[in-house]
Amino acid sequence: MKKKLLSLGLILTMTLSLAACGSTEKPESSKEKELRPVTVILDYVPNTNHTGLYAAKDLGYYKEEGLNVKIVEPTDGVTPTLIAAGKGDFGISYQEDVTYALTSEDPLPIKAIATIIQHNTSGFASYVGKNITSPKDFEGKTYSGWGSPAEEAVIHAVMEKYGADFGKLKRITSDGAGYEALKGDIDLVWMFWAWDGIGAKRQGIDVNYMELRQLDPRLDYYTPVIIASDSTLQKDPDMVKAFLAATAKGYEYAIQNPDKAAEILHKHADSYNLGMLKESQEYLAGKYSEDSDRWGVMKDSVWDNYTDFMVENGLIKNKIPAAECYTNEFLPK
Repeated sequence: MKKKLLSLGLILTMTLSLAACGSTEKPESSKEKELRPVTVILDYVPNTNHTGLYAAKDLGYYKEEGLNVKIVEPTDGVTPTLIAAGKGDFGISYQEDVTYALTSEDPLPIKAIATIIQHNTSGFASYVGKNITSPKDFEGKTYSGWGSPAEEAVIHAVMEKYGADFGKLKRITSDGAGYEALKGDIDLVWMFWAWDGIGAKRQGIDVNYMELRQLDPRLDYYTPVIIASDSTLQKDPDMVKAFLAATAKGYEYAIQNPDKAAEILHKHADSYNLGMLKESQEYLAGKYSEDSDRWGVMKDSVWDNYTDFMVENGLIKNKIPAAECYTNEFLPK
C-alpha cells in the first residue's frame, strides 16, 4: 500500500510539474501588453485632412506605441469644448477656434499640439465665366457663406486691402449647395482646395481661386490642428508623445503613399468616390509638411500674425501669447 501511495504521489508530482511547465507557454496574444484606449474626436466627418490618423490606426502604428485609438465624429458638441470636458483625449480643431477658446470670458483649458497642414489652403472661389479674379471684383457680387464674425472680418479686410467697398458685397447664408451654386446666382464661396476645389474640377466646374495666404500673409494660419486638454498634457505626457509619434508616422506614410493612403481612408468613408479621395490625397501629400522639415511643427509667427489680425478686427479683445496657444514639445524629434 505504501509503495502504491508513493508511486501515486510521484505521478501526481510529475503531472503538476509538467502542467506548471506547460503553463508558461501562453498563446502569443496573451503576451501582448494591454493597449491604452485613446479617443480622437474629429472636427467633422472623415476626409483627407484626417488620412494620417486612419493610416496610423490601420497600419498598426498606434498599436506599436501601446495605444488602441478610436476615431469618432463630434456628435454632441464642438470639438474644443468636448476635449476640455474630457470627452476625448485628442481633437481636430483650427487655430482660429483655439484662439477664441483661450480668450473667451470662460477660457477652455486646451492647447494645440500639432498642425496637420503647414499652410492655409483655403480661399475664395468663383465660376471662371464670371471673371472675378481679385477682391476688387467682389463689389456688386453675391457671397454665400456661414455668417461667422471671423468670416466677415476676413472678407472685409481683403476687400479693403484691394480698394473695394465691403458694403457693396451681398452676403447670404449658405444652403449647403457649395461650389455647385457658383454657376447660378451665387458668385463667391469660401472653400478648401483639397476638398471642394478638387470636387468642383471633377464636376466640370472651372473656378478662379484666390488663396487666402496670397491675399494677406496674416491669413496663413494653421487649419486644422490637433488639440489636447491641459490636464492630458500635464498628467500623461508619455501617452501624448506616443500618440504623436504614431500620428506623425501615419502622415509621413500618406505623404509617401497618397494612393494607398486614400484607399485606407476609403475603408472608413466609403460613401466618397475613391478617385476623388486619391486626387485630394495627392494634392495634400505636398501640403502636410510644406516648407517644414518635420510634420506637425508650428511657429510663433503664424500664431502671432493671425492673433494680431483678430485683435485688429475686433474678433478678440486682447492679444494672447503664442506660447499659451500651442506647443511642439510632444512631437517626435
